[in-house]
Amino acid sequence: MPDKWEFPGGKVEPGEPPTAALAREIEEELGCHATVGKIDEVVFFAYPEFDLYMLVYACVLAGPPRPVEVAELAWVEPARLTGYDVLPADIPLVERLAREG
Repeated sequence: MPDKWEFPGGKVEPGEPPTAALAREIEEELGCHATVGKIDEVVFFAYPEFDLYMLVYACVLAGPPRPVEVAELAWVEPARLTGYDVLPADIPLVERLAREG
């Protein structure tokens, strides 16, 4: 979905653990290494074209992120997340992060 904000991540390749996929995607998209921690949330969202099952992990970045394979990057306080036009599946996560800080 063009022109929407989203959290980094992507598809898991065959034989790839989800944690390794996330670390790879962050490296590709944001140009920095990530230590992937525990699962923070599990999201299921039914788009008209497909069903999304997303594992959300807590991560620690080693170094500043930069927009490598993305058009733009924003690093914002959790309370400001609700001001961004995010993908539909990300809305509940954005709302929770904004509430909890």
